[in-house]
Amino acid sequence: MSLELVRVKFDEAAKFVREHHRHHTPPVGHLFSIGAEFDGRLVGVAIVGRPVARHRDDGSTAEVTRLCTDGTRNAASFLLGRACKAAFALGFRRIGTYTLGSESGASLRGAGWRLIGERGGGSWSVPSRPRIDKHPTEPKLLWELEA
Repeated sequence: MSLELVRVKFDEAAKFVREHHRHHTPPVGHLFSIGAEFDGRLVGVAIVGRPVARHRDDGSTAEVTRLCTDGTRNAASFLLGRACKAAFALGFRRIGTYTLGSESGASLRGAGWRLIGERGGGSWSVPSRPRIDKHPTEPKLLWELEA
C-alpha cells in the first residue's frame, strides 16, 4: 500500500503536531493543511502558512510552518512535494521552510528543495519584550523551492 494525500482541517493537523512533533507546538493559523495516510491511518501532516519572517512575506511566498510525521518511511518527502504543488496551484511562486541546524534536511533534498543558507537562531526575548522561549534557539537553515 502507498501513501495517500488527504485534506486535513487545521484542528486535526494541530492535534497531530501536539502529539508527534519533537520540538514545536502547532502554529497559530495556516493557509492550508494536508496529510498523508497509510493504510487508512494519518501518518503525517504539513501545515502551510504565510512566512514568519516579515521580509519574506511578499504575497508570493508560502511557508511550511510545520511538517510532522510519525516516522513512516517517505512521509515527510511526500508531504513536502504535495505542499509545493498545492501552494503553486494557489498562485504562490516560492515556498520555504526552516530546519534546525542539527537536522540533516534529507527529506527536503529528496523533495527537490534547495538550501539557501543559515539564519540566526537565538532568543526572541528582549528587555523591552520579555518572553519565555517555547522553541529551540539554535541557528536555523532556510530551504526553498520556486515554481
